[in-house]
Amino acid sequence: MKTNTTAPDYKGFRFPSEIISHAVWLYFRFSLSYRDVEELLAQRGIVVTYETVRQWCQKFGQTYANELKRRHGKRGDTWHLDEVFLKINGKTHSLWRAVDQDGNVLDILVQSRRNKHAAKKFFRKLLKGLQYVPRVIITDKLASYAAAKRDIMHSVEHRQHKGLNNCAERSHQLTRQRERTMRRFTSPGHAQRFLSAFGPISDHFRPKRHRLNASVSRALMQDRFQVWNEVTSGRTAA
Repeated sequence: MKTNTTAPDYKGFRFPSEIISHAVWLYFRFSLSYRDVEELLAQRGIVVTYETVRQWCQKFGQTYANELKRRHGKRGDTWHLDEVFLKINGKTHSLWRAVDQDGNVLDILVQSRRNKHAAKKFFRKLLKGLQYVPRVIITDKLASYAAAKRDIMHSVEHRQHKGLNNCAERSHQLTRQRERTMRRFTSPGHAQRFLSAFGPISDHFRPKRHRLNASVSRALMQDRFQVWNEVTSGRTAA
């Protein structure tokens, strides 16, 4: 995992970091529009425009997400890879996604194709960002995966079976939900930027609640909010 990160720079912003980070948290954690976040802040007496919320999310969302990924450290050694179609401006694109065995999003990549070249590009992005090689990768039967894997991760075990890949397929559900809220993405770059920040932030606040009892879940969420406060204020971990 990369360790070089950039602390949030709030210089020149009228509102304090607590308000900015709260707005960013609302937008990426829940299926809300910028106008929804504007209204929720207004209810608390904070008057900002939806355009201001949009600028905050674009400037700080990826910074927060990168630091959350760094603090989580190394993820699982079993990678589930899958791709889903996105309709953007009337053209079909593929959203490539990788998750580990616990359902944590490792990385995403929006591309126009599903061939061997596209699969190799996604593999390289994964390996560069995570800086370790998995023990097993699990995919569906798309031939592009096997062809790219032979060139880039030839020593890694590869299992191709649609039924084994439910972990990755379930991960697409949140994307579909946000896609509907946003009335589709406006461009491949828009999809890439949003989903790159959305994945780590959303994962951070979704600690597999169904596996935990109430007291453990509450304690875990308190820890997650503490980490979030450290990340958004630019403080280093204790």
